[in-house]
Amino acid sequence: MSRRAVVLAGGQGSRLRPYTVVLPKPLMPIGEYPILEVILRQLSAQGFDHITLAVNYQAEIVRAFCGDGARWGIKIDYSLETVPLSTIAPLRLISDLPESFLLMNGDVLTDLSMQKLYEEHVRQKRQFTIAASERTNIVDYGVLHASNNQLVGFEEKPRFQYLVSMGVYIMNRSLLDHVPAGQKYGFDNLMLDMLARKDSVHVERHSGYWLDIGRVDDYMRAVDEFDDRRKQLLPDER
Repeated sequence: MSRRAVVLAGGQGSRLRPYTVVLPKPLMPIGEYPILEVILRQLSAQGFDHITLAVNYQAEIVRAFCGDGARWGIKIDYSLETVPLSTIAPLRLISDLPESFLLMNGDVLTDLSMQKLYEEHVRQKRQFTIAASERTNIVDYGVLHASNNQLVGFEEKPRFQYLVSMGVYIMNRSLLDHVPAGQKYGFDNLMLDMLARKDSVHVERHSGYWLDIGRVDDYMRAVDEFDDRRKQLLPDER
């Protein structure tokens, strides 16, 4: 079965500067591969045979590196934004999207099975599926709770757990009917609008490996860990 994916590869990578002055964020190297090549290899191995790269910033460099996708056994084409449109509005520029397709950020390093996420979305006839990961933040201070300048509670280095989007989604094309054309419209706008309409959004928890390498510390962690996790991330690599 043919599977379609859209990879968002047009961001300026401002949180990774000065690295991204020279290279677009999706082409930042981890090990011997740019992060985008890791994603393309994963998608190819999992049966996604047509991938559209939504590009803007340094688009010509992304196109020069990825070409038509033949070296990974996939078809790659490009959707070029002339103005920044955030994460969802660029999809309005792609005229041939199938009923269900994968959408993901071009800076995600994960062992998530995108194939299983897609297949379950289609089987369950969902509108929108979000891959999610649990995160824990530890406050490095003693936290005071005060009322009228009097201490009423105290927590030493409290831990906060929360569920976050991994930047990997399965989406139904019909949702684009609600997306305004030619203006910024992001994942946050879509989620708020779907909640307001009481649309169904499925959250799929992933307990495995996930890094968003949009920040310098996460990028450096990805570089440090890639070789040790290579077989986990690229099990079909030869």
